[in-house]
This record gives sequence, C-alpha cells and structure tokens, in this order.
Amino acid sequence: MISSMPMEYQQFKDLEWEQIAPFYRDLVSYPMAGASLSSVQGLLSEWSALKILLEERYWRCYVASTVDTTDAQAQKDYAHFLDEIYPPSQVEEQKLKTKLLESGLQPPGLEVALQNLRWEAEIYREKNIPLLSEEFKLSTEYDRVVGAQTIVWEGKELTLTQLQPVYQRPEREVREDAWRMAARSGLEDRQTLNELWGRFMQLRLQITHNAGLPGFRDYTWKKLLRFDYSPQDCRRFHNAIEQVVVPVAQQIYEKRRKRLGVQSVRPWDLEVDPFNRPALRPFHDVQQLESKTANIFQRVDPQLGQYFHTMRQESLLDLDNRKGKAPGAYCVTYRSSQRAFIFANSVGMHDDVQTLLHEGGHAFHVFETNHLPYHLQMIPPMEFAEVASTAMEFLGAPYLAEDQGGFYSQADAARARIEHLERLILFWPYMAVVDAFQHWVYENPSLASDPQHCDQTWSELWHRFMLGVDWSGLEDEMATGWQRKLHIFEVPFYYIEYGLAQLGAVQVWRNALQDQAQAVAAYRQGLALGGMARLPALFAAAGGEFSFEPRVLQEAVELMMTTIEQLEQA
Repeated sequence: MISSMPMEYQQFKDLEWEQIAPFYRDLVSYPMAGASLSSVQGLLSEWSALKILLEERYWRCYVASTVDTTDAQAQKDYAHFLDEIYPPSQVEEQKLKTKLLESGLQPPGLEVALQNLRWEAEIYREKNIPLLSEEFKLSTEYDRVVGAQTIVWEGKELTLTQLQPVYQRPEREVREDAWRMAARSGLEDRQTLNELWGRFMQLRLQITHNAGLPGFRDYTWKKLLRFDYSPQDCRRFHNAIEQVVVPVAQQIYEKRRKRLGVQSVRPWDLEVDPFNRPALRPFHDVQQLESKTANIFQRVDPQLGQYFHTMRQESLLDLDNRKGKAPGAYCVTYRSSQRAFIFANSVGMHDDVQTLLHEGGHAFHVFETNHLPYHLQMIPPMEFAEVASTAMEFLGAPYLAEDQGGFYSQADAARARIEHLERLILFWPYMAVVDAFQHWVYENPSLASDPQHCDQTWSELWHRFMLGVDWSGLEDEMATGWQRKLHIFEVPFYYIEYGLAQLGAVQVWRNALQDQAQAVAAYRQGLALGGMARLPALFAAAGGEFSFEPRVLQEAVELMMTTIEQLEQA
C-alpha cells in the first residue's frame, strides 16, 4: 500500500507529478485476484486519501485564480496543475476505476458509486484529457473578460456588479442611464465572447467525437451522472413552467407596472422598489454580512451555526466585489481539510444575503458528508446539492428580522421575503430559457457554432418564457443574454439543477412551516447521505418529491403566492 503518502495537504500541495505518480503506481499494482472485501476497503481508503488531496489542490488553485484574475502567479499555478498534474492523474484514476469494476467486488455503501464509475469509464478517453484541460483554461479566459468589464459612474470606475445598487434608485432616468451603460460595456465584448464561444464549441465537438457518442448532450448526460431523468423530462419541465409559472410571472410583472405607474416594465425597472421606498441596504461591510448571517444560521440549527463559525475563524470566505475578481458566487470543497470555501461578489444588497445563505447551504453539505469513509460516497448529485443551498434560503427567512439577530425591521424583513419569493417564481421561466437554449445548442451544433443563430434562438426562447417585460429597442441587448450566463460557457447543461432543486427546497420549506425543527432534521439527514442514494431517495429523505409534473409545481407556486399575499397584508 502507500503508507509513505503525505496525509496533510500542506505536505502535498507543492509536489510535482514525478513525486505523486508512485502513490498511484502502488494503488494500481495492488493485487485484486482473490482479494478479500476488507483488503479492498483498505485500498479504497488509500485511494480516497490520495484523491481528496489532489482535488483540494485543484480547488485551491482555482480559487486563487478567481479571487484575483490579474494575479499572474495564481494563473500560472492553475495552468500548471491543468497541464502537468491533471492529465496524468486522470490516466491513473481511470486505471483504478477499471481495476475496481473488473474485480466484481461490491463493498457495502458503494452501490451508487459503482454505477457512477461505470458511466465515467464508458466516456473516458485518454486523448480527451488535454482537451478537458483546455476547456478549463477557456473558462478562465471567460472569467477574465467578464471580470474586467467596468464603467465610469459618477466619476468612479465600477464593475458591473458594483453598479447594481444604482438599479434600485427611484429616479427612472438614472436607472436607465446606468443600465444602458452597463449593456454597452457588455456589447463591447460581444465579438470577443463570440470568438471564445466558437473555441468552446469546437473543443466540445471534438471531445464528443473522441468519446464515440452521437452528441455532446449524450456525453454530458453521462458526465453529470443523470441516471434519474432524460432530456425528454427536461422538456416536460419546460412545458410545466410555461403552463404553470409563466402566467403567474406575468401577474407579478403587471402588479409591478401598476405600482410604478409606468406604461410598461422595462429592464431597468426590475430592481427598484415599486412603492418608492429606499432600497434595502442590509449591511455596511462584509463583516456585518458575515456576523448577521452567522446569527441566522445559529437560529436555524446550532450545529450549522458552528460550521459557519469555523469557516469565519479560518478565513474561508471571500465575499466582497472588486475589480479583477471573477464574476458570480460559488462554494468549493477542500475535502482533505474537511472544509468548504465560499466566494461571492457582495455590494450591499439583499441579494448578497440570499447568496450567502445559498452558498452556506452548500458548505453545510460538505460538513455533513465528512463522516463518509470514501471519496466515492461524498459527492452528491448536483440536483440535490442545489436543494441543500436553496432550501437554506427558505429556512433562514424567518430570522431576517433584527429581533432574531438578522438585518431588518419586521416590515423590511417581510418586504425582503416578498422580493425573494417573487424572484424565485420569476427564476423558473428564466431557467427554462437557459436550459432549453442549451438543448438547442447541442442538438444543432453546426448552427449553434454561429453566434448569430444563438442570438436568434435565445430571442425566440425569451419571447416564449419571459413575458411581461418590454425589451423594445433593446433587441441586441436581449439577444446576447446567453453571453452573460457563465453556465452556458463554463458548465454546459448545469442549470436545470437549480429549477429542480428550487422545487425540492419549497417542499422543505413547506414542511418547516409545520415543524421547523423536524424539517431541518430531515434536511440534514438528506445532506448526510452524500452520494449514497439516487435523486428520488435523496429528495424523499429531505422531505420532498423529485418531480417534473405540473401538479407539484402548481402546489409550490400556490404556496409561494399565498405567502406573498399574507406578507403584504401584514
């Protein structure tokens, strides 16, 4: 076995491949003929120890490359991992997967993991490894382009994220000016992103060809381990959203139009308070954001509160927005250290609170799975990982008020909850646009390699699902919306997870309205399963139903709308 392998990340983080390779050789050469179940479990333990060290090194390099996209050394270190460490490690990982599968042994608790390994083994091709490394690098290039977009506003250079509070100002002409300036900044990179898109498409078509599969969607379906639903199920969900949610979304937009007293709702009218109240400003700096969110987590569950306390103590949060920082928000796993890291771009808005609650749910998923013995068991399906995060937005909602340790007066807490529920309802149609767009792209790769066709299809889907906002005269800005959705560039097909998980999260919240403690206990029980169960069982463990049916969606939307009405009346 490989007893000489360093067990601490600090001992491992600077090793070159020549120093890592012997650990893999020892594992690959382990004799399996006549091996006992206990000896195979020992092999799995050692493999897991090595795997999580390597994974943590990847994520730390990735994090460093995103917290400052202008840091040349961080970019160099990330590229070095992708060029020198990742490719040979994947070759050795495949040997170990094959070794385990061919042994015919099935250690208890690995039934789901072995199914996953079979799909991973089916799509593995050694000649795809450098192409996958290149795909990671293209994602970094996308982050660099988008992260560098700025405008000069009132004499200051602002990132487009820092500009968002302006969209909440009551002066409509000010909001419009800011929105148009940001849109122009995005359009200036239109050609650059079109060219980058072409490189992504060419790369993905080659990966698909090498894997011997009919299309990139077939490849990605197996890569994402989507055992429990099909592309046809996705279409069913799109149709259910069109039937159930789009009419309700139109009602929400129409209510906004009337309250604002405007002829039509324009894109710069979506963030301002319709009653002309000052925008919610829940915190002054990220320290206050952290401390008040910590209070909320403690109220939801003391153990979850302790997890977040650990992250604060160990500087595992980077929450403020700044020039040169990659866009978006994420939570990654430092599995060897049994920790999580949260990245965000906070600018003092309520959305920042929701983002931290959301990413906190992901972090708690990491902590709750640390007890599992093998890496193969620790990775949950993404659809349920997003239940962990989105449900935390709901579970934390009762504690937003200052008398609960949160951010707001009772009135503003109710207002924040109304805005949150409305946004979630409005999200489902947008999610359908993003997911349907990606299905079109990889069903029609020749057409989709031409950005003009992408613009046209995005516009058609927008007109199907996003009814209620007036984009007249803004056709280019609307048509290029796909360029501003990083998932389309960086993690193709990863978006329906949010819509499905939101449906599961509403069900967790429904249960919490009846019994908060029991609902949180079920939620944590689901999280603790990691990747040891399939989606229907995971959703059930957390107290929900995994479904694409209009009925389940209708029940969720009705609960959300009823709650909005109650909060407005209060």
